[in-house]
Amino acid sequence: MPPDPLLESADLDELDFLLVAALQRSPRADWVTIGAALGVDASTAARRWARLTGAGLAWLTCYPTALPGAHPIVAMIEIDCVRGRTHEVAAELADDPHLFTIEHVTGRRDLLVTAIFGDQAELARYVGFRLGALPGVAATRTDLATTLHAEGSRWRLERAGGREGGNTIPGPGTRASEAPPGRPGSGGLTAADLRLIKVLGEDVRQSAASLAAKTGLSQTTVRRRLARLEREGSIAYRCEVARSRSGWPVSVTFWATVPAHRVAEVTARLAGRRETRMCVSLSGAHNMLFTVWLRSIDAIPAFEASLAEHSPDLVVTDRAVALWILKFAGRLLDPLGRHLRAVPLTSWTPGAAAEAEGALLRRLAEGPPRP
Repeated sequence: MPPDPLLESADLDELDFLLVAALQRSPRADWVTIGAALGVDASTAARRWARLTGAGLAWLTCYPTALPGAHPIVAMIEIDCVRGRTHEVAAELADDPHLFTIEHVTGRRDLLVTAIFGDQAELARYVGFRLGALPGVAATRTDLATTLHAEGSRWRLERAGGREGGNTIPGPGTRASEAPPGRPGSGGLTAADLRLIKVLGEDVRQSAASLAAKTGLSQTTVRRRLARLEREGSIAYRCEVARSRSGWPVSVTFWATVPAHRVAEVTARLAGRRETRMCVSLSGAHNMLFTVWLRSIDAIPAFEASLAEHSPDLVVTDRAVALWILKFAGRLLDPLGRHLRAVPLTSWTPGAAAEAEGALLRRLAEGPPRP
């Protein structure tokens, strides 16, 4: 639902930032534990969180790190739109469940999309028969993410903002974000696992009893299954804050080239930088893409100068500033980055695209009509 208009002017104070940081470390810890770590009572912590979520300024989410498929892949799709139809296209794509992000950006593309597919054939079907059928789409360009070096569930507000996060909070939900990044789709999620993750995504902080009632599993099974998913890194948790209120309102995506023998060193250095939200190796002419959050537009040259100093092998070949991140980790956002509603991450059902592909295959199989 849209942010509460009575709270739209609300801002985050120091305790709010500490609360977000605590939930980033342990999203399912109880309010007593979180409150104690922040030096407030449980009701204060819970009330603060309700205020932030009601205003769309912060939210919790979770999603599977793998989706079913023969050879799951992550694709970065650049979309050029017909003049005046960019937002129409973005709105049309917003509920496609396998699209992780949709960004309206500056530069040589109108939209930048991150999507997950079961295999290359599914990607071809989506680009050719879903995007290709939209009248507002003028052209697309696609690269595959060959290696994931850093991703947003590992990003920490206190690390980026220089704030102390209070006492360490033990509890569930920390292992997934601490797991080393790997190739998407490397896990072995069952249909029951995916169902549990989807229900949990409706309210990450709901109890095991609530999850059991909604999934038909026992509370013991719910706890055991969640512990396994967290241990394996098959589920990722995020506690996000609206970028306009985060202190890091500028999101910039860079395309770059790095000599193959220096990729490991350069990506490790990039992944360790406080500004880095995501870093992947690509299949195309630019063999690396990374996204950073910065404090202002005029911080971009200084950031690039720092890259050149510390990673001289990395050559930035293009850049795009996000004007509006319409979809972010399966959540739809307004232009200020405030939460609107969730679109759970799951596999794409092709529908009309599959029918169009089937018609083309029949045409190819039959050949040209005989005279």
